[in-house]
Amino acid sequence: MKQHEFTLVLTDDPDDEQADRMYGTFDDGTIATVAGVPQIHFHRDATSLEEAIRSAIGDVRSVGFDVARVEMDPSAVAQAS
Repeated sequence: MKQHEFTLVLTDDPDDEQADRMYGTFDDGTIATVAGVPQIHFHRDATSLEEAIRSAIGDVRSVGFDVARVEMDPSAVAQAS
């Protein structure tokens, strides 16, 4: 397995209780709000970048949040292949 680094931008900003629920679901992401944009930065172990992103989105949705977009360093995509 390889560690993949990416950020999920959320559609809503979680409150403290919701953030606690998220941290109960995953332990490889850090929740932050940057310039008013709620996001979670992940370092996820998976066999592929696609698998890492899909599983992280699934974790976020399981807690009742939706993802607006995925962001990552362009070099991360080149390294994923």
